[in-house]
Amino acid sequence: MTDTPFRIDVHHHQIPDVYRDALTHQSIGSAGGRDLPLWSPSLSLGVMDTYGIATSVLSISTPGTHFGDDVAARDLARRCNEASAELVAAHPSRFGFFATAPLPDLAGATAEAIYALDDLGADGVVLLSSQSDGSYLGDPKYDELMAELNSRSAVVFIHPAEPVFAPDIQVDIPIFAMEFTFDTTRAAFNLAYTGAAEKYPNIRFILSHAGGTVPYLVARFDLLWFTDDDLAARAPRGGSAYLRDMYYDTALSANPHAFSALRELVGADHVVFGSDYPFAPDVVTGLTVDGLARAPFTDSERHAVERDNALSLLPTLARRLATSSSEA
Repeated sequence: MTDTPFRIDVHHHQIPDVYRDALTHQSIGSAGGRDLPLWSPSLSLGVMDTYGIATSVLSISTPGTHFGDDVAARDLARRCNEASAELVAAHPSRFGFFATAPLPDLAGATAEAIYALDDLGADGVVLLSSQSDGSYLGDPKYDELMAELNSRSAVVFIHPAEPVFAPDIQVDIPIFAMEFTFDTTRAAFNLAYTGAAEKYPNIRFILSHAGGTVPYLVARFDLLWFTDDDLAARAPRGGSAYLRDMYYDTALSANPHAFSALRELVGADHVVFGSDYPFAPDVVTGLTVDGLARAPFTDSERHAVERDNALSLLPTLARRLATSSSEA
């Protein structure tokens, strides 16, 4: 792959030493059924250069930063976010970051999101689809956080979590291969169903993995609005309208099956490039690039998916890249 780097990858994970050490302390060596991969800034940059990725927006993946102790979770999230900001400062044209927030600790998550967005220059916030207490995004108990994000027109990157009931599922398939997609769907549907998407319209949500099963199930979800007057009152636009407002990344999804359903739901202007590196190995990044090359997009639509949509969605990143370019 010899493309001059131009793509912007919004689904690109980091495992900084401070985070890996914390996971080791918790005896956590895997996530979603996959062993924790090796990661370093240089490894990311190498994959980016190979596959034409100019800039990656880094994020902490599942299991997040909360392991039962609010104080420890706040400290870990702060250290991860400050490490991210330092990396972006060292490579302003190559990296951005979505700040991690230690839900289900609402006060800690809200304070950390404010600090990261206002003081560290984060490009948005990454929130897991579900939390360690079994709650999902859209739950009214998170209104304080949602209100702060809404006031800042923040981008929220929704990454799937391993749901608390996963050990009880009597299907021996790795979590990342199946249950991750369902957990993303639960969070997206819950944001619409509870009225959170109506109440906080300025938040721009990005759903991992082409929305999980959202594009396939959205018509079935819409049927609820025909029979529930309370639902119609709190979410008057109907389920699919709120889901069309969301953005969908291409990670592990750049194939005809996923794209066919996704294109029925949203236009190319709501699709953004994502690789899922390093949890998806670098060869999978190549498959994503190749899949997009064969996707039913015009050249201008494909360029929007691979770069322009992210620049429009992430103004902090766009300003930083413009500044970096002018100083080069």
